[in-house]
Amino acid sequence: MTSKIRVAVVGYGNIGKFAIEAVLEAPDMELAGIVRRKSSASELAGAPVVCDVAELGKVDVALLCCPSRNVPETAEKYLALGINTVDSFDIHGEALWNLHSQLDKAGKAGNAVAIISAGWDPGSDSVMRVLLEAMAPKGITYTNFGPGMSMGHTVVVKSKQGVRNALSMTVPAGTGIHRRLVYVELESDADFAEVEQAIKTDAYFANDRTTVTQVDNVEDLLDMGHGVLMERKGVSGATHNQLFEFSMKINNPALTAQIMTSCGRATMRQKPGAYTMPEIPLIDMLPGDKETLIRKLI
Repeated sequence: MTSKIRVAVVGYGNIGKFAIEAVLEAPDMELAGIVRRKSSASELAGAPVVCDVAELGKVDVALLCCPSRNVPETAEKYLALGINTVDSFDIHGEALWNLHSQLDKAGKAGNAVAIISAGWDPGSDSVMRVLLEAMAPKGITYTNFGPGMSMGHTVVVKSKQGVRNALSMTVPAGTGIHRRLVYVELESDADFAEVEQAIKTDAYFANDRTTVTQVDNVEDLLDMGHGVLMERKGVSGATHNQLFEFSMKINNPALTAQIMTSCGRATMRQKPGAYTMPEIPLIDMLPGDKETLIRKLI
């Protein structure tokens, strides 16, 4: 019998909690434990809770359920230990490529695999964008998010001085343009104008129209639902007016955690280095042997 993949969940926020559920439901995985900044003697889901992954014994994959800005340092640490990593780094463009280069080097040095930006955008939406462009090489793709809670943006707002709790909503304006509606619950001594300025000038918000509103209780507004509508109008060969749409309505952290867990499986089937989701065979994310999966799905 093939041994199960031993998975550590690093972080116990929104994504971490759903990642534990996804690992426990996976037929070929077992939860090695949860790594948190503050440990306790108690267990979660029947697994140990520790401060240091070394306390968990053999770990094959670490699901890094931490803020994007913490991913580079955290992933390097685990890769150096020879542990595969999966993260949901959500900053596009140059920052994503820099992370790819950094962790590719670290993975090869540690004989380990990193799958980066394994959320739904970047992540599963990235795979769809690649497929749509292959279907119509000439054209324009519009990715419209929401309306819904952006976890990455919410985490950034929560990190600002004077913010007790926060919610960042993404509202689509069409053709890939978005508004950010930010709701903040402030500490008693916080200055709203200073908090607002810190949010609007952060790189996460600087390029979008952002409205910041102070509220008494963020929990009264909280809904983790989100979604996407992706549209491409383009040309297949010399044939114009090819129209494609892809849409979904989701629980944001649950889907992110499931994608990370599936990519954790895929790390076991790649050579050392770093990968984004479009770079790995989709079939490697599924449990089971290749012949059975091909007969079933293709």
